[in-house]
Amino acid sequence: MGFVLKLLLTGAAAMLAAYILPGVSIDGFLTALILALVLAVLNAIVRPILVFLTIPVTILTLGLFLLVINAVIILLADYLIAGFAVDGFIWALLFSLVLSVITAILDMIF
Repeated sequence: MGFVLKLLLTGAAAMLAAYILPGVSIDGFLTALILALVLAVLNAIVRPILVFLTIPVTILTLGLFLLVINAVIILLADYLIAGFAVDGFIWALLFSLVLSVITAILDMIF
């Protein structure tokens, strides 16, 4: 039940973030739920590999390179999902930041 609730909250957060940011578009709530599921899979499989491969750069930037990895994950999700569009790297970076903040707020509430 917790995973399903987390997916629903992330889908709602993605819809809200896409509404706030003009460079990101999501077709509907079903697409947002698919996006939440794809992001969960990418964060579980691809993100650890990218973090491991970029350890020296992450250490040199004091962890700020992890923001770049988050943006790359968002761009990869954009490539995989038909109803989700991000206009560029900066919008992907902003989307990941806004999505993280909204998800954290929703997690505190629910």
